Amino acid sequence: MSDAAETSPEIEIEPDTKDWTWVLAETCPECGYEAWSMTVDRFAPLVRDNATVWERLLAEEDVRRRPRPDAWSALEYGAHVRDVHLVFAERIRLMLAEDAPHFANWDQDATAREKRYHLADPAVVAGELLEAAAAVADLYETVAPDAWSRRGLRSNGSEFSVETLGRYHLHDVVHHRWDVDGTAWGA
Repeated sequence: MSDAAETSPEIEIEPDTKDWTWVLAETCPECGYEAWSMTVDRFAPLVRDNATVWERLLAEEDVRRRPRPDAWSALEYGAHVRDVHLVFAERIRLMLAEDAPHFANWDQDATAREKRYHLADPAVVAGELLEAAAAVADLYETVAPDAWSRRGLRSNGSEFSVETLGRYHLHDVVHHRWDVDGTAWGA
């Protein structure tokens, strides 16, 4: 089967509609992430470390191959992780600039279709992911000690502090690495 057929957008991935906020209080049974073990001083280094892993994953020969018809390819996950960094950076900026902002809803599946993740250039995605990760890591490093408790609200009403949003953000990128290469948190 050709790469194009293996990543055909006609093979629709079932949207993930779960509310993943529970990972802030429980170990993720899939990737092993433990949000409560994260301290704010680790956010920036872990975002940067995770991005370098994606640089390697996006250079793999089979980057466009979906492991199953119902799962994204490494390229699609990499493009998603890039956009996760961009979305979380925007939310953190809002939380630092405004009192209890409401975040716009983000439909990750619609974004994947609109941006045609499956057709992206892996080298371009890798560069953009590294840049987006560096920007959000730099942002974490600028958060003042008294600003980690600033609040923001997701469209479904879930409330976050800058600190819990950072922990939630890290789960997203850690989990997607696990989705691609099976590497559990802390391994």
